[in-house]
Amino acid sequence: MVDSSLDAVEEQGARVTEPDAPIALVTRFLDLLAAEEIDAASAMLCTDVDYINVGLPAVRGRERVRRLLRATLGLAGAGFEVYTHTISADGSTVMTERTDVLKYRRLRVQFWVCGRFDIHDGQIVLWRDYFDQMNIAAATVRGLLGTVFPAARAKPPTT
Repeated sequence: MVDSSLDAVEEQGARVTEPDAPIALVTRFLDLLAAEEIDAASAMLCTDVDYINVGLPAVRGRERVRRLLRATLGLAGAGFEVYTHTISADGSTVMTERTDVLKYRRLRVQFWVCGRFDIHDGQIVLWRDYFDQMNIAAATVRGLLGTVFPAARAKPPTT
């Protein structure tokens, strides 16, 4: 976790302005999602944010993204884990290479994701995730098997 930049995120609320803060903002955003703090994470998005899961329809606007997150991660028994393997920034663009885990009760679907976050005026204006659809399909099958055969569950990745 980035310490001084993260303090800047918390002090500024939903806006971050320090030069090294884009990485801290994205890290904090993902941590808030994992902590099921959907409203706090959504506050870090600009009002007309573009959220794109490549290959799926784009979602535009903070409120629509918040509703989508609430509908998926906010369900009773649902959850999200994130394991960031690499994170870097070029100016206000942050790239992540990570493993995301979508959970619903005993089901765990764990898959690789590359994410791009563009930051403007201390808020996320673009959130674009790239992933392999076949990898997600295989992860879903493995997750379903893991609900019946615990030994088949994917182990949390090492970062």
